[in-house]
Amino acid sequence: MKPTLLILAAGIGSRYGGLKQLDPIGPSGETIIDYSIYDAIRAGFGKVVSVIKKEIEEEFREVYDEKLKGKIEVEYVFQELNKVPEGVVYQKERVKPWGTGHAVMMAAEKINEPFAVINSDDFYGKGSFQQLADFYKDWTSKKGNMFCMVGYELGKTLSEHGTVSRGVCKADGCSLLIEVTERTKIQREAGGIAYIDETGQSFYLNERTTVSMNFWGFTPSFFEHLEKGFVEFIKTNANSLKSEFYIPAVINEHLKNKTASVRILPCSDQWFGMTYREDREMVVSKIKELVNDGIYPDNLWK
Repeated sequence: MKPTLLILAAGIGSRYGGLKQLDPIGPSGETIIDYSIYDAIRAGFGKVVSVIKKEIEEEFREVYDEKLKGKIEVEYVFQELNKVPEGVVYQKERVKPWGTGHAVMMAAEKINEPFAVINSDDFYGKGSFQQLADFYKDWTSKKGNMFCMVGYELGKTLSEHGTVSRGVCKADGCSLLIEVTERTKIQREAGGIAYIDETGQSFYLNERTTVSMNFWGFTPSFFEHLEKGFVEFIKTNANSLKSEFYIPAVINEHLKNKTASVRILPCSDQWFGMTYREDREMVVSKIKELVNDGIYPDNLWK
């Protein structure tokens, strides 16, 4: 059974200043999403589902539909505030999206096989897609809640142009995830890599700390757990206009209750992304290096 690639692409890119999902950064006008899909195809993925906002559907289709025709099955789903489980009540003044957990929920009717979740503005590397595809190669529905996560070294995931948020991972001796903790305002300082907590205090992290870059591997059972988790999230945050329902919150609940296992797949590939507009020049340069090294052709879809 071929896995599916689920791309979270509903963001408007407030820090970036535009639709970075469609920003051409490759030598032939490729986007970061193009490289993710290309890597997924050669790793054996059979379908790609993009979570977008309805308002940018036409732009997405113009960029991706024709070039992907005949190469991989393509689907779109829409993340909108009013797409919530029956009975869920929330503040109608809210405009902020519900978060990554809610975004994944949107694809429940399109996916019946193991699937990978990625961000649209992150470059993960060829090897990471192959690792995840290999993890689910012999999967059957009897294996249930067998999840995985591609883990990166913190020092290789920072931006030179501002702070970042990362899911800091704690694992056992068998590379099974114990807990993932969201740390915000992480940056490199003179004394090392530090994050700032809610009290304004700085804490240092090891350069090689394993972090989640939102590259997850799930099975269809995860959708049911997401919906249950979202209903509980709303009970606590119904009056909040900004609280978000994140994937790690659901994962941590699973791990605490011992209802799932999450294998960390260590990745040696170089991650890079476009959190800020100033990151774009670096991304273009990195892609050019990979093309010059023969990792990618100068035109992905020719």
